[in-house]
Amino acid sequence: MQVWPGQAYPLGATYDGAGTNFAIFSEVAERIELCLLQDDGSETAVELREADAFVRHAYLPGIMPGQRYGFRVHGPHEPTRGHRCNSSKLLLDPYAKAMSGSIDWDEAVYGYPFGQPEGRNDLDSAPHTMASVVVNPYFDWSEDRPPRIDYHRTVIYEAHVKGLTKLHPELPEEIRGTYAALAHPAVISHLVELGVTTLELMPVHQFVNDHRLMDEGLSNYWGYNTIGFFAPHGAYASMGDRGQQVLEFKTAVRALHRAGIEVILDVVYNHTAEGSHLGPTLSFRGIDNASYYRLADDPRYYTDTTGTGNSLLMRSPHVLQMIMDSLRYWVTEMHVDGFRFDLAATLARQFHEVDRLSSFFDLVQQDPVVSQVKLIAEPWDVGEGGYQVGNFPPLWTEWNGKFRDTVRDLWRGENATLAEFGSRLTGSSDLYQDDGRRPLASINFVTCHDGFTLRDMVSYNEKHNEANGENNRDGESHNRSWNCGAEGETDNEEVLALRDRQMRNFIATLMLSQGVPMLAHGDEFGRTQDGNNNAYCQDSELAWVHWPKEGDPDAQRLHEFTRTLVWLRRDHAVFRRRRFFHGRPVEGTHDELSDIAWFTPEGEEMTQQDWRDAHAKALVVFLNGSAISEPGSRGEPVTDDSFLLMFNAQDKALEFVVPVNHGKEWRTVVDTQLRDGVEPGGGAPVRGGDRLRLADRSMVVLQRPA
Repeated sequence: MQVWPGQAYPLGATYDGAGTNFAIFSEVAERIELCLLQDDGSETAVELREADAFVRHAYLPGIMPGQRYGFRVHGPHEPTRGHRCNSSKLLLDPYAKAMSGSIDWDEAVYGYPFGQPEGRNDLDSAPHTMASVVVNPYFDWSEDRPPRIDYHRTVIYEAHVKGLTKLHPELPEEIRGTYAALAHPAVISHLVELGVTTLELMPVHQFVNDHRLMDEGLSNYWGYNTIGFFAPHGAYASMGDRGQQVLEFKTAVRALHRAGIEVILDVVYNHTAEGSHLGPTLSFRGIDNASYYRLADDPRYYTDTTGTGNSLLMRSPHVLQMIMDSLRYWVTEMHVDGFRFDLAATLARQFHEVDRLSSFFDLVQQDPVVSQVKLIAEPWDVGEGGYQVGNFPPLWTEWNGKFRDTVRDLWRGENATLAEFGSRLTGSSDLYQDDGRRPLASINFVTCHDGFTLRDMVSYNEKHNEANGENNRDGESHNRSWNCGAEGETDNEEVLALRDRQMRNFIATLMLSQGVPMLAHGDEFGRTQDGNNNAYCQDSELAWVHWPKEGDPDAQRLHEFTRTLVWLRRDHAVFRRRRFFHGRPVEGTHDELSDIAWFTPEGEEMTQQDWRDAHAKALVVFLNGSAISEPGSRGEPVTDDSFLLMFNAQDKALEFVVPVNHGKEWRTVVDTQLRDGVEPGGGAPVRGGDRLRLADRSMVVLQRPA
């Protein structure tokens, strides 16, 4: 076999049409072998003799795509100093573009003998672990272009590749649960008709199913257990895992882009699947443990701000380089349109505190590729001071957990004040205005993958996670949910009607709030997980989306209502403003009315005392479509219809007076007390001074033409 010196950059395995360049970083390694793996279980070892700045490299002519490989790193095994090299462990390439196979959790994949965590285990892990794969980077993207949808026009749909498509009745059996399913016309047409613009995929980076979960017959279904930051998860590919997963993922992105839908990835750069000091040695740990991970004062252990056993060392230039290289790769080579960063507060931890100006954010800010895509933070982690909603830099948007909590509290009738709700409804200026951000910094949601589904949120007071095998101890216990009078399934018609009304209330509130709305997959037709609020380990029908059948009118009604509200938002600029409300008439708009006004149910403008009333659960909001301060894309004035939003979150029916001086004639476009949620034809005209009766826990939206 010919071995040429090769290049130190780029890292990983790079195929050029004639051969492959291999490069790997390790500051601690004394010697590194590249192992080429054959299908019969044999391997050919090639020592990487060339080294530049701790990167060892070689070029091998004739090594083609589909070749499986790994590394064996010879170096110190001194856990008391933070070093865990062990050449008996076949290690995955941190820069591998694809990975093949699975881990069988034999004792050989651990660096210590079971029961002796301080010892050294020299069993060969190669027969029991995954392999890296050389991939072909060439792909016909045709005329693919990123949709580049502005935030004010964005509606996000959070979905799981397998969960969304596994039970879809119109998909061929062989592609269900895969990237190919995302490209199928049946899935794309559902997204287009619903009106969503952006598909946010739960983790598709190559991840690992935990040893403990596998022993219990479960799996890491959600995928927040990454081992490969450049590789699409092989199990989601229908065509194979020798590089086919890369082609299949690209094909799905291309198809979604053709339909005008963006693709955002939920990414996990805060930790890896190697876990704590008792975890397996799969890659980073055996390559250079101290360079990749935040070690504790006693270097045998890891600092853990993620709840997973380890945290990546965000002050290491090699970790930062790897993350930035990964982000750029997914944008430039895989054509994704943005990222949602799991436990993003961990990325800001250079030492112990959460630092808004950490190196990671500096790198993102100046990067000409990554800074131009959508960047969404989950602004918390489990470490001290980790709840950072509202504290990320101006380039970022954030999952607004305070929106979720406030809206849930209002509609269940507890805790939320009208002042708090008013702020969340109008873009959370208290969180985002002081650092120059706009309402669009707020990613609004009432449900997501983590927690109850929308139907379960109105059907259960308590979590029911018995299927997870942890005696119902796992998952959040304080869900701000309300079962509407009966726990779980019931035949009580009044309870069922109230639940349906509550789901319509949540959907309407979400879609008509300023900011960027996010729906969780299946909530548009009321899917359930039987009260399980932590389905991370449930790769089963419990967590998969059950697509509604034609004989399910309730699901069809909710789906149609959701679609109507999404399109109402998309059609009206007043619900998706780019600037915060002024609370006064706006210069240059030729309208003497304020751009927003707040009223009591009696039709009188809210006073400070009304805002302070902790027991008040009803209000009216006027949104003035003739007083939008921001111009259009070409500098033209933006005008829209005006709307009145009436909220009755009380547990009894209430009469509302239509404000007299803010419009002579209105029509009803949303009424959540109706089974369809929408009055056919808009109903009878409503005039200023008229009285409307709103059922308990219901919402009405009136529209006045511009």
